[in-house]
Amino acid sequence: MDVAVLGVMVPIVALIGTFVMVVYLRKFENLERMSMIEKGIDPTIFRSRQYRNTSVPLRASLLLIGAGVGLLFGYWLDSMTHMEEVAYFSMLFICGGVGLGLSYLIEERKSKEIKP
Repeated sequence: MDVAVLGVMVPIVALIGTFVMVVYLRKFENLERMSMIEKGIDPTIFRSRQYRNTSVPLRASLLLIGAGVGLLFGYWLDSMTHMEEVAYFSMLFICGGVGLGLSYLIEERKSKEIKP
């Protein structure tokens, strides 16, 4: 098989597979709820799982913001001191770590506000 054909097929198959997986997960979740209703069990236990968890998007967004700022600082260091790859990797890891640390502090403050 040609490399170009394989390079096009892999993302297409991955997207189709992801779509099919989501459809089947929703289908089986609905079947589970219907069987609970038929047996007389209260299906409101599923609503307890529907709270909004914002820690993962917060962590990912601050990590990506830190990585972007790190790449910017790395470019600045490279242009000023001609450090080449060292500047990019060091600033990427330092600023990404700062972003993750900041997300940890925000999550801790939020959890203290929820639990008095």
